[in-house]
Amino acid sequence: MPNEAGKRSDTAFIGHPVGLAWLSASEFWERFSYYGMQSLLVLYGSHYLLQPGHVEKVLGFNVLRGIVDAVYGANLSPQALAIGISGLYSACVYLTPIGGGLLADRGIGRTRTVVLGATLMTIGQFMLAFDAGFAIGLLCLLLGVGCFKGNIASQVGDLYSADDLRRADAFQIYFLGIQLAVIIAPIICGGLSEKVEWHLGFIASGVGMMFGLAIYLFGRKTFPAEPVRKSAGAAERPPLTERDWKVVALLVGLSIVSNQEIFNAYLIWAEKNYQIVFFGETMPISWMLSVDAIVSTVLMVGVIAFWRWWSRRWTEPNEITKIVIGTAISACAPLVLAAASARVAATGHPVSMVWAVAFHVVNDLGFANVLPVGLALYSRAAPKGLGGFMIAVYYLHLFIGNTLIGKIGGLLGTMSDVNFWLMHAALMGVAVVLLFFARLMFGRFLAPSRDAAAEAA
Repeated sequence: MPNEAGKRSDTAFIGHPVGLAWLSASEFWERFSYYGMQSLLVLYGSHYLLQPGHVEKVLGFNVLRGIVDAVYGANLSPQALAIGISGLYSACVYLTPIGGGLLADRGIGRTRTVVLGATLMTIGQFMLAFDAGFAIGLLCLLLGVGCFKGNIASQVGDLYSADDLRRADAFQIYFLGIQLAVIIAPIICGGLSEKVEWHLGFIASGVGMMFGLAIYLFGRKTFPAEPVRKSAGAAERPPLTERDWKVVALLVGLSIVSNQEIFNAYLIWAEKNYQIVFFGETMPISWMLSVDAIVSTVLMVGVIAFWRWWSRRWTEPNEITKIVIGTAISACAPLVLAAASARVAATGHPVSMVWAVAFHVVNDLGFANVLPVGLALYSRAAPKGLGGFMIAVYYLHLFIGNTLIGKIGGLLGTMSDVNFWLMHAALMGVAVVLLFFARLMFGRFLAPSRDAAAEAA
């Protein structure tokens, strides 16, 4: 099997194919662009764009407002409208990759789809730098991220043969770039917008996206080969077997139960319950996102090193086992917040930031074994020809999470904080049980297959 041997021998980038370096660098700049824009979207809308004298200049604003009103209600204040626009955008960026996956799998291929997506996102970011282009820019960004996000992740998975356990390690390395972008982007883009001029943050995000597109084009010769295509333009793909349909159904089901998004309510709770005054100055609570990104980055490195150490001594667990372990760890994180809430209730004083660090360590340790490993699982287990689509399905759990958790977060203040976080722990505990049951009953459908490895070779 020369092709498989060739893949395994490609270890030029810290034991991985060199294509991983180019794809990870491209994703870093795409995430820099995304989080740079996302960090200032609400502030820009509420403090500037949606105020009288500016909002009248936005082309297509009535359509945008009509969509937000239909979801969140009419007669919103500029601040509430800005929050609604940001929330709806954050949810939809995890929905549009389904269309992008189908475009790549059934149409123009992954590389061309990613290039199209990066181009649309670059245009969108620069459109946001003008009052009139705000709504059009958001549309370009949604379409662009739909083409980009799932397909570049699929290309990471395609660097490896079906039974190559380096895949999960690769996605964790890939996510390190994302974590670094989360740390850096709000500082640069948010700082430019708030301290200098609002539109400069979007320009910086646009420049970042240009870097990402240039890097992707420069490294495309190291990417996995596209599937053989018919003259009509559709990719060759065998019909789905009964086993393929079972795998698709199982992957869709797992995407629903594996969500662990809790940060909307967390930031509101943290502002009231953490001691955030240092030397007479109050720390912006939004900095907790940077704290989380720093902790997550360190732990991602640690998890990569741990599983490499483990694999040299024992059999490395497959992806679904790691996901069960990671979700179980993350389910303990709300228990830390419940304990902190109990202490606040008992003493009447905010708790120290030590509790915050404890929460982020537990939550991010679980995250390091869930999201990147889940991408590895979906890219490998997806039926041939549906890789991009199934990666997009995996992101669907973040769309569901951003939609449903907002409802659950609305319960904050209607019950005791202790019970609020215990409820989160219980819900995540149910997810652990369901994932463990899925591993026991259906794990054989998701396990690496020698037949699949032979097909890949």
